[in-house]
Amino acid sequence: MLWILLLLLILVVFGFGFTMQTLWWVAAVLLVVWIVGLAMRGRGSGGRGGGRRGGRRYSRGRR
Repeated sequence: MLWILLLLLILVVFGFGFTMQTLWWVAAVLLVVWIVGLAMRGRGSGGRGGGRRGGRRYSRGRR
């Protein structure tokens, strides 16, 4: 019985280590994709900064 528990413990630890290694690789890939996305968005906006920072175009006038 002790050997079976030891084998299960080894399998759990091995599975946890494999999962953590895989999650590190997934996080690294997502970081690269995010950085590439930021770089592409920065080039595609034409340098205006995008959104509502363009000036009074989107602001309400005083009444």
